[in-house]
Amino acid sequence: MMLEMGRKARAAAAALGKADAATRTAAIAAVAAQLRARADAILAANAGDAAKATRLVDRLRLDPARLESIAAGVDRIAALPDPVGAEMARWQRPNGLDIARVRTPIGVIGMIFESRPNVAADAAAIALRSGNALILRSGADALASVLAIGEAIAAGLAAAGLPEACVQIVATPDRDAVGAMLAGLDGAIDLIIPRGGKSLVARVEAEARVPLLSHLEGVCHTYVHAAADPEMAREIVLNGKMRRTSVCGATETLLIDRAALYMLPAIAEALRDAGCELRGDGEARAVTQMAPAVEADWTTEYLAPILAVRTVAGLDEAIAHIALHGSAHTEAIVTEDAAAAGRFLAETDSAIVLHNASTQFADGGEFGFGAEIGIATGRLHARGPVGPEQLTSFKYQVRGTGQVRL
Repeated sequence: MMLEMGRKARAAAAALGKADAATRTAAIAAVAAQLRARADAILAANAGDAAKATRLVDRLRLDPARLESIAAGVDRIAALPDPVGAEMARWQRPNGLDIARVRTPIGVIGMIFESRPNVAADAAAIALRSGNALILRSGADALASVLAIGEAIAAGLAAAGLPEACVQIVATPDRDAVGAMLAGLDGAIDLIIPRGGKSLVARVEAEARVPLLSHLEGVCHTYVHAAADPEMAREIVLNGKMRRTSVCGATETLLIDRAALYMLPAIAEALRDAGCELRGDGEARAVTQMAPAVEADWTTEYLAPILAVRTVAGLDEAIAHIALHGSAHTEAIVTEDAAAAGRFLAETDSAIVLHNASTQFADGGEFGFGAEIGIATGRLHARGPVGPEQLTSFKYQVRGTGQVRL
């Protein structure tokens, strides 16, 4: 079954690569329309998944507003410029050769993800916008939801005259399907994207025989610098942690300057009022009530209303803490000191670094990408929110007038 999916995906990728931008746009728009038209079926399937779920229920659950947000995100992707065929650079050599670097689709992408059914729609739209065929394998807890979304995607593709195999859903929860994808489906898959917890990513990294674009956990930090505005610091920390605790851009550790500890009681009160449990070091606990933190708290992605709080001596110690304990995802500094902000942005080696803004902005939609396949935390090919441009490669088109090399 999986090998057949690979063969169909390779053929669909060829057809999709030949399609023009208008056809891809029409397909994406049709997917959004089908998500709305099939809302009742999708929500019913999701209700069944949510009723059986024992973890990360907030990530899994859809409601009419969330489903409409997913469809609106797909619409935004349809409105994005088509990257396929776009010139990245062009120059002429002294011998008259005209050389252009042009964006091309990667080919067939396999994506393995957990818990979040919206990923299926976002990934499908981004893959179509970038001219790639896609094979999606969700976790068992979201399978019914993803299959229902897959039916909407297939209907949208058919309406635009594209092969339904441009986006395929693995219909079985059997873990052997993951192994088959990691082996490359007999050469059909060009890139694997894992999006999930540590155990999933560890398995993919250990077994994959094809290139990876990893999306790891978000151990994200907000650092309140000594020169922070107290009211701004309170609002940014509260939003970064509590707007939505189950997203990968949620703040998991608050770093606060020793000179800014006077701000902590107000920040802690706002967090406690919002239902957040605080775990802090000795200096933090000395100024406001919270449970003692243990070493594991500095490296934990809670995905829950829990926040670790650590006191630091200044900017150097904050950057060092993030380098040692973070996951290279998203970090924020709150300060009115432009020089400190500049150093933090330059020296903190994470995919996304922010100044005076919430870590919850770590999102492809907020970056203007319409949506995202995830936040890439590696250093090669793509980093940060992965949108259509990040799912393209390139080739060189060389135009001559009869030149031969001597």
